[in-house]
Amino acid sequence: MKIAYTIKLLSFSVLILCLTSCANKHKDGEYVAYFGGEIINPNNPYVLFCKDNVVIDSLKLDSNNRFFIKFDSLTPGMYSFKHEPEYQYVYFDKNDSIMVRVNSRDFDNSVAFCGRGDLKNNFLMDLYLKNERDRNSMFKVFDYGIKDFTRTIDSTNLSTLKFYQTKKQEIKWSNEFDVYAKAAVDFQYFSKKELYPNVHKIRTGNDVFEEIPANYYDYRKNIDFDNVALENYSPFVMYLSHMLNNMGAINYHNHFTEADLALKTNINKMQIADTLIKNEKLKNLILDNIAFTYMLEDQNMVNNKSFLESYHKFSTDKSKRNEIAKMGRAIQQLKVGNTLPNVMLLDTNGNQVPSDSFKKKNTVIFFWTGRSMAHFEAVHKKILEFQKQHANFEFIAINLNDSQQDWLKVLKSYQLSGITELRCANFEDIKAKWAINKIHRTIILDENGKIKNAFTNIFDTTFEDNFK
Repeated sequence: MKIAYTIKLLSFSVLILCLTSCANKHKDGEYVAYFGGEIINPNNPYVLFCKDNVVIDSLKLDSNNRFFIKFDSLTPGMYSFKHEPEYQYVYFDKNDSIMVRVNSRDFDNSVAFCGRGDLKNNFLMDLYLKNERDRNSMFKVFDYGIKDFTRTIDSTNLSTLKFYQTKKQEIKWSNEFDVYAKAAVDFQYFSKKELYPNVHKIRTGNDVFEEIPANYYDYRKNIDFDNVALENYSPFVMYLSHMLNNMGAINYHNHFTEADLALKTNINKMQIADTLIKNEKLKNLILDNIAFTYMLEDQNMVNNKSFLESYHKFSTDKSKRNEIAKMGRAIQQLKVGNTLPNVMLLDTNGNQVPSDSFKKKNTVIFFWTGRSMAHFEAVHKKILEFQKQHANFEFIAINLNDSQQDWLKVLKSYQLSGITELRCANFEDIKAKWAINKIHRTIILDENGKIKNAFTNIFDTTFEDNFK
């Protein structure tokens, strides 16, 4: 076994040397680039090479699960590679020759680049993993008062900035790459600040909007909301979503019903986006995100019609209208009193479990993924508490996107009891039929197995009302 592994590593090293040899043959003025690598434990036989979410090339794995491509002309910039369902970014400067090695069973943690251009890409991966660890530890921090919260995130951001500055000096990357590197640092920090007021209120029930210092959002003044380079870069796009959720919040909510408040808040968010973002492509992307989220959260048909009228006024992206309409139809099937659409699930033995075979009794269905273990722990802890208080309820956990092996490994390490643990067999199917787009989503069925609430959040302070 050890000999075989050594041969495998040597073979991969030969591939890297070949790539390096090719890379040294560039002529001035050429934009030749090479991209290749190896996928360990592949999920499918392809790697997709993309620019701005558009597939440039579909790369087939060979018998050794490797891929390789030469680009005669590749414009420097940010790209991504996908091995479904996972993806990661890869940045190319002029004439870069980059190899990547990935284990699909632990995709993000296993990504390693080598070759010409590897240092800056490994930095991005290190920063991404650092931010993910930080994000996973943030649940309790959002419970803090404004002073302690600010002190905590400022300290973390200072550490991240030092890491960024050290690597920037060591690697001496281009100004073009620095746009993405600095964005990955800044928007992680800015997102926390935008999230805090709303998340704090959801988790604690306390409204801190009036306690926010006057200079708290000063960083917004220096953000270029029309930066074309960042229009598809997830740290920036996610930040915009968090910011609009925050800016669009209506604090005089006592004047409205819950449904009317949701409508006015989301129309407000679209108006802000329309005013703030002049880049049409980016604005449409943000408007589409607002529309999808709203349609999932508000099932008032009259209000949905009003919302869509506003959406069509602001958005120029006609291609997304069919998707949003499809989402609307799926939501219609999730009305209170309806039967939950059937999806196929798997138990710990790999046996198929159709959701329509669930017992006709009070049931809480919740979701998790191995990519967010902090959420996994928090939601299971919450469920175990509810279990003690509500013995007449069935509690079903559904893992959304881990492999059978990784799923079982997590379950074995935690040894949970009293909760029915299942895994979805087809994420796209459950996503379409149950309109799943948030990990915090929770579905409640009544004693007859009918939908009682298909759009609740287990961490909402009013969640326990669902047990009445």
